[in-house]
Amino acid sequence: MHETLVNLWYGFRVAAEPHNLMWSVFGVVVGNLVGVLPGMGALTAMSILLPVTYVLHPVPAVLMLAGVFYGALYGGAIGAILLNLPVHPPHAVTCLDGYPLTLQGKGGVALSIAMIASFLATSFGILVMIMFSPLLVTIALKLGPAEIFSIMLFGLLAGATMSHGTPLKGVLMTLFGLLLGIVGTDVDTGTLRFTFGIPQLWDGINLVALCLGLFGVAEFLKNVNRAALSARSANVRLADMRPSKGDIKRSLFPILRGTLVGTLFGAMPGTGPTITTFVAYALESKIAKNPERFGRGALEGVAAPEASAHAKGQIDFIPTMVLGIPGDPLMALILGALMIQGITPGPQLISEHPDIFWGLIASFWLGNVLLMLLNVPLIGIWVKLLKVPYRFLFPSALLFIAVGVFSTKNDLFAVVEVIVFGLVGYILSALRFPLAPILLGFVLGPMVEENFRRALLVSHGHLLTFISHPVSAWFLALGVTMVLTQVVLGARSRWRRSRVHLSSM
Repeated sequence: MHETLVNLWYGFRVAAEPHNLMWSVFGVVVGNLVGVLPGMGALTAMSILLPVTYVLHPVPAVLMLAGVFYGALYGGAIGAILLNLPVHPPHAVTCLDGYPLTLQGKGGVALSIAMIASFLATSFGILVMIMFSPLLVTIALKLGPAEIFSIMLFGLLAGATMSHGTPLKGVLMTLFGLLLGIVGTDVDTGTLRFTFGIPQLWDGINLVALCLGLFGVAEFLKNVNRAALSARSANVRLADMRPSKGDIKRSLFPILRGTLVGTLFGAMPGTGPTITTFVAYALESKIAKNPERFGRGALEGVAAPEASAHAKGQIDFIPTMVLGIPGDPLMALILGALMIQGITPGPQLISEHPDIFWGLIASFWLGNVLLMLLNVPLIGIWVKLLKVPYRFLFPSALLFIAVGVFSTKNDLFAVVEVIVFGLVGYILSALRFPLAPILLGFVLGPMVEENFRRALLVSHGHLLTFISHPVSAWFLALGVTMVLTQVVLGARSRWRRSRVHLSSM
């Protein structure tokens, strides 16, 4: 316990250094802004800022991206509650009761409860991260390449089958990401793979170009014809944001239950915060004494989903930083940023780079306190930004994308990559293919291949090594069970639809 407190104090010293604090504040403000604006989102903003990490020390680079991540989670609640605008999928549930509260003149109270829920859930997630990360490191150090391969494969399957859209489309996009990940020079043999004679591809596809194309250009193309939004109902004064004792008492247990739901789902890769918020909302409506209040302005319907989303987002950092296994595309992007810096997240991260790990944990608390202070006076400004015509935001963002990706290698080929992946991402989105599994496959693919080869070398080429190790066998069984479950559920859904169709004839 004493060692943990010493490490945490060291983390606060790292996070409070002026240079690190400046970039953390920058990330928080940018994240808060993009959380309000439609068509952006944390993934798009982090992709645009990824080139900046090339010129930064690893600590401020990670603190900045993390600030964008949880800043966007905070900002998303503003549009959901005040404008009935689910800017990001996790906040769609918040709209159900948040906007009715705004129509009743209680929008400020709903925002305050959302901020309290977010802060408490994040704080609990940080404590879980502090307590369980060292234990997970101890376990991870005892795992061999066969176990690591199976765990990463399970993460890929979870991300593929539980993404938006049909599981088959998610698997196809994951395979596409795996193919993109093996482009370049094979580390073991030096063989060029899928480079098509293009020298710029010898080092592989540019991660920054892939992210900016799929989650920057493609997202802007999807929203280019979006109409301007009305912010007439979004007038909130500081006095309106003071919740009563009854409001706090009514929201306390939903916050606790939502936090526990988010913590539980945070340990399950690929589930995402959207599923978490729906589960938390459904739980509250089931156990409520008056379930008919939900959907008409129940504070519990705001508190529980917001708490679950923030707890889930915080717990996601544990497998990303400790095992090097991202639970969602946002974590994969942070993982990629560390790899750009030459740092491979995993069990050795805490001992080899304690400034990154403990500085990140301390920055969570500092950043969330800053968000509590920022959101109150800046809510009016964020809402007014919704009136800015998208035709002005679109070209400005594209300019930043082009300059950012060019600056990574001073090569116009990277700009070409962005354009190609932007068009590919737009076409795939139009066909309702999920884009997130592509990034998961791209980042995890090389590590999955490396551990697969290493396991075969150790076992002299025997594939049974993945079954003979108990941990590996369990994760492979979980992966197979998850795929079969999705197949059965899909078949049952199609069977029910066919019965409904036949009965209507």
